[in-house]
Amino acid sequence: MNSKTADRLATGVFVAIAIIIISILVGLFSFILVNGFKHISLDFLTSPSSNVMAGGGIRDQLFNSFYVLFITMLITVPLGIGGGIYMAEYAKPGKVTNMIRSCIEVLASLPSIVIGMFGLLMFVNLTGWGYTILGGALALTVFNLPVLVRVSEDAIRSVPRDLKEASLALGITHWHTIKTVILPSAFPSILTGAILAAGRVFGEAAALLFTAGLSTPRLDYTNWNPFSDQSPLNIFRPAETLAVHIWSVNTQGLIPDVEEVSNGSAAVLVLSVLLFNLLARWIGSMIHKKITATK
Repeated sequence: MNSKTADRLATGVFVAIAIIIISILVGLFSFILVNGFKHISLDFLTSPSSNVMAGGGIRDQLFNSFYVLFITMLITVPLGIGGGIYMAEYAKPGKVTNMIRSCIEVLASLPSIVIGMFGLLMFVNLTGWGYTILGGALALTVFNLPVLVRVSEDAIRSVPRDLKEASLALGITHWHTIKTVILPSAFPSILTGAILAAGRVFGEAAALLFTAGLSTPRLDYTNWNPFSDQSPLNIFRPAETLAVHIWSVNTQGLIPDVEEVSNGSAAVLVLSVLLFNLLARWIGSMIHKKITATK
């Protein structure tokens, strides 16, 4: 086989793999959206789970999903980027660093149900909080932190060393070099890792079953006092997210229109993840242009 034939064969194989991946993605999204989009309505999105149809709407579950995502990323992003900076710039090669890296890899490979059981013991029973948004967010932080640390480390290491050396040669301190040179250059890759972590948070159910609970108290959306029991912003209340709601209505079988509610909820979940990813990438692009002074 000559080189041109081998090149065409390899090109055909990779194109076929790409087509298969795209077909699976399009087929999955089409199935979910076609079956669920017809059940989405304004009442379905803005009513609590006891007012629309037999199974109700998803207003509270949708809000809980975004609120848990916000609290989780508020904790995960600073810790993840900080851990990546330490591993890439400050940790010296040796047994201790290798042990830390091994622990990160083992933690990243743990099943979410195990993280949920750990969260149940630590953030529900040991603290005495019960089922709370904060407990769910902390469990999801444990779940996503290793991924973001590894992504941040790889992104920082991928920055050309010439940039760092030129900055240090001008007499700029190590931390200022990291802050003004390395992090802006690594920002797109870190953003991609943060978006992937956020997608895992938004669609996670197993870890939240044991930490955030399967119920949501009656919420008063005019009460924004975070210390009130009926306030949506109260982080010490139980919160059923959209992914948990889909699991709940399918397993408990207590409502007659399970299929309609679960299909509609799944379609909203997929659309929310897509819109969140697009919005996050647009905001990230704007931030990257601002901090790097590019057009």
